[in-house]
Amino acid sequence: MLKDYMGILMLNENEDRIRRLTKTRPLASIPFGGRYRIIDFVLSNMVNSGITNIGIFTDGKTRSLMDHIGSGKPWDLDRKINGLFVFNLGDPNYYMSEINALKNNLEYFYKSKEKYVLFSPSYMVCNIDYKAAASYHEASGADITVIYKNIEDSKKSFINCDVLNLDKNNRVLSVGKNIGINSAGNLSMEMFLMKKERFVDLILECIKTGYYSSIEEVIYKNVSEFNVNAYEFKGYLSCINSINAYYKSNMDLLDLNINKELFFANGPIFTKSQDESPTKYSENCKVSHSLIANGCIIKGSVDNSIIFRRVKIDEGVEIKNCIIMQNCHIKAGAKLTNIIIDKNIVIEEGKELKGDLDIPLVVEKKAIFE
Repeated sequence: MLKDYMGILMLNENEDRIRRLTKTRPLASIPFGGRYRIIDFVLSNMVNSGITNIGIFTDGKTRSLMDHIGSGKPWDLDRKINGLFVFNLGDPNYYMSEINALKNNLEYFYKSKEKYVLFSPSYMVCNIDYKAAASYHEASGADITVIYKNIEDSKKSFINCDVLNLDKNNRVLSVGKNIGINSAGNLSMEMFLMKKERFVDLILECIKTGYYSSIEEVIYKNVSEFNVNAYEFKGYLSCINSINAYYKSNMDLLDLNINKELFFANGPIFTKSQDESPTKYSENCKVSHSLIANGCIIKGSVDNSIIFRRVKIDEGVEIKNCIIMQNCHIKAGAKLTNIIIDKNIVIEEGKELKGDLDIPLVVEKKAIFE
């Protein structure tokens, strides 16, 4: 178990291509898979690997995130010693303020007893055994180890993500961007393992020189100076960095093999419990190949869709290839195809909305169809 590691979550992911779901929440707290949030996966992975000291650096849109994670109890992080710590980046331009946020909280790192740091974003959704990655890092003697996955579908997936150029010994030679030209590549999962002393040195280097705005940038631009190794992850991975990626990742959960791996492969994925009543299915409803959370009332037809908590679907409704977040009400006769509906939306009677499988239609918060 990784008792000698502390986890650092930097929630400054680029939201430009998923902005319609992040206007009032950070990307990390977007609802996912019927009852989870995106941050649940990396938090659970760290806890399952034995990490009990986790610091979260987030921007000003923290209400949704704090309501979800609270004191960290669902992840057994409500502790007297160590536990969950949340730091606010403070600046709306939070990408540029990453180093400032780390600098302003150096005391947190100095006071922590752990020897190593696991630095990660939240939007890389997977079920990973960090213990194996840590063993690889410590045995390699590298200054820094970055976790990556070899992908075969980079022309359509993981656009704008970092890709690694590796030598035969898995040492990082250079880092580029996936612009959808090559079909395969070594995708950086943006998860870094290093000694805490090295991590603090990187922060101080960024402050001293003023050349770098993030830990990731200072590592990638100095791979020739540091010994940066790469550890390969071979399981299921999705990067929630766009509306299309969010839609596809949710729909992947309808594949039983992916579902089992993502939620149970290296330990369970924990989330905040809502203690809902069971979903009620009417006698005439039709539900096939879908995930339905608790607390719903289903009277219409649901096919190949993901329905979150407390959704009410009236008689005569036809839903296909949709993601409907919690507290929505789909009234009688509505027809929805390839749609993402945010929380607390009412779709009025007889409305027909249709998107495309590659370009799903998003119904945002406060958009009420009448």
